[in-house]
Amino acid sequence: MAVVLHSSPIFWTRLAAVIFSCVAFSVAVHGGHLSHGTGDWCIFCWAFGFAGTLLVILVELFGLQTRAPVSWKNFPITFACYAALFCLSASILFPLYYLKGSIGQSQTRDYRIVSTVFSCLATIAYISEVSMSKARPGEVAGYMATAPGLLKVCETFVACIIFVFVSDPVTYDRHDALKYCMSVYCICFILSAIIILLCIGECTGCLPFPFARFLSSYALLAVVLYLSATIIWPIFNFDPNNGGTKHRPSNCSNAQGLCVWDKNMAVAVLTGVNFVLYLVDLIYSSRLVFVNA
Repeated sequence: MAVVLHSSPIFWTRLAAVIFSCVAFSVAVHGGHLSHGTGDWCIFCWAFGFAGTLLVILVELFGLQTRAPVSWKNFPITFACYAALFCLSASILFPLYYLKGSIGQSQTRDYRIVSTVFSCLATIAYISEVSMSKARPGEVAGYMATAPGLLKVCETFVACIIFVFVSDPVTYDRHDALKYCMSVYCICFILSAIIILLCIGECTGCLPFPFARFLSSYALLAVVLYLSATIIWPIFNFDPNNGGTKHRPSNCSNAQGLCVWDKNMAVAVLTGVNFVLYLVDLIYSSRLVFVNA
C-alpha cells in the first residue's frame, strides 16, 4: 500500500492540530492534578481532536478515502468543526475551573497554563482547517462544507453545552415550562444530528421527500421552538414572580467555576445563540429551496 504525502497547507494545519492537542491533554494528565468532571471533559475534548485528526491524516496518507464508510467530502470538515468547538470549550472551561483564583507559583499551575496555551493553539489550528476546507462561492462541495452544514455542527454543539449546564445539577425539573425548554433542546439536537449523519453517510437520497425542503421546514420549526425557549427560560429562572432569582447570589463569587445561577444565565445566552444560528440556517435553507426550484 503506497503512502501518498500531499504537502499542502491543510496537511500541515492538521499535523499542527494533532501536536497541539496531544501536548494539551498529555501535560494535563501528567501534572495538572484534575479533580472533577470538568477536567475529564477537557481531556476528552483534546483526545477527541487528537485521535480523529490523526485518523484523517492516516486515511489520506494511505489513499483510503474511497474505502471509507463515510462521505469524504463531508466527514473531515465536519470533524474539524467539532474539534474546533470542543477545543474552544476546553480553552474556556479549563482555566475557569483550574486557574481562576490560583495565585503564586507552583508546578501544577505551570502545567495547567501550558495545557491552556496549547488548547488555544489547537483551537486556532482547527479553525484554520475549517476555513481552508469550507466551500467557496460557485464551488461544488459536500453539504457539510457549506454554511448551512457548518451551522448544523454549531447548533448541535451549543445544545450539548446546554445539556451539560442543565444536568449538573438538574435545573429544568422544577417547572413544566422549563421541561418544555428541555424538550425543545432535545428535539432540535436530535433532528440536527440526524441531518449530519445522513450527509456523512450519503443517505440524503434515500428520503421519501426532497432533502432541501426538509431542511427548510425543519429550520422554520427550530426557529419557532427556540424563539419560545428564548423567552420562557429567562422568565422562569430570573423572574421572582415565577420562582426565579433576579440577582446573582453572593455565594457565586466564592464558587469554583460556575454556580447554579451562572449556569442558568449561560443557558439563557446559549439559547439565544442557537436561536440566531437557526434563524441564519433558515435563511440559507430557504435560498437553497428557491435555487433548486
